[in-house]
Amino acid sequence: MEGLMRARVQVQEVEQRRERPRDEDLGFGKVFTDHMFLMDYVVGRGWYDPRIVPYGPLALPPGAAVLHYAQTIFEGLKAYATDDGRVLLFRPRENARRLNVSARRLCMPQLDGEDFVEAIRILVDFERRWVPSAEGTSLYIRPLYFATEENLSLKPSATYTFAIILSPVGSYYPRGMSPTRIFVEPEHIRAAPGGVGAAKTGGNYARCLQAEARASELGYDQVLWLDGREKRYVEEVGAMNVFFRIGDTVVTPPLTGTILPGVTRDSVLHLLEEWGVDAQVRRIPLAEIADACEAGGLQEAFGVGTAAVISPIGELRWGDMQLKISAGRTGPLTTRLYETLVGIQRGNLEDRFGWTEEVPRILA
Repeated sequence: MEGLMRARVQVQEVEQRRERPRDEDLGFGKVFTDHMFLMDYVVGRGWYDPRIVPYGPLALPPGAAVLHYAQTIFEGLKAYATDDGRVLLFRPRENARRLNVSARRLCMPQLDGEDFVEAIRILVDFERRWVPSAEGTSLYIRPLYFATEENLSLKPSATYTFAIILSPVGSYYPRGMSPTRIFVEPEHIRAAPGGVGAAKTGGNYARCLQAEARASELGYDQVLWLDGREKRYVEEVGAMNVFFRIGDTVVTPPLTGTILPGVTRDSVLHLLEEWGVDAQVRRIPLAEIADACEAGGLQEAFGVGTAAVISPIGELRWGDMQLKISAGRTGPLTTRLYETLVGIQRGNLEDRFGWTEEVPRILA
């Protein structure tokens, strides 16, 4: 399959390429590259017309199914510049696999995994000059896929568009690896059993906004989500998977259909296993975390995800309780995980798992 996509891709260049912002001026997700990738689907024909075009608005009729019934999914991954001038992707096939899991859940057609990776390679190579190189920076890659049929009937769309956009980014949190303050959401839930919590779809994130806005008003960085049935068990923190180190054991919630199967989460579990750290995947009552904190056994807590990689947690606010973790400092295991993952992603450490792959010179 490799090479088939590049042979079919049509390229329409912008008339004048824009100046790239300085690495030190980058925020997160506010600047986009000159071009984007598009490809269309129609039932009976399949995927067709892969193309690179100038970044810009997408034309959708007001009756497009995505605007009414939210048939839309997306992914997030990064490209990293190495010290020797290469560009590396981190586990892109895991994103392809997860995109298709999300597609099945929302009754959307499958996308060939090799075509997914090849499209990313082609676009990143074409926009190679946008890959920042300073420490803490990367090129964020956002594949998205949505229904376009103009039809108000409640049914799976017959047409879709797949797109990839690119954004050079700095740290997700302006304070970088500084520990975050987390508010435990007492009322709203992110996902419920039997729902779409394990799919990376826009509706999962829209339903989080009200709680996150309230947490922000109270001075907190993110929300800790509890399970939708009993509101007793830890699920996710913001849009990230979450880990706790209690004594010498690391625990994280299981993937039971309400939690997104994070690529970074999986990578952390692999590293912990290699290091001989006792890592348990099990249900975690929030009361257990509170008890461990009060008894001095809660050593570290951190969120993990593509955007931030590893985000240490310094405080949990649960009702009237303020649980301070690791004296508000970033713990040693958190630091080691961050440095190891970033080192592998940037090509500075040995990739023992075969997670990275170089973006070749394709369209040059």
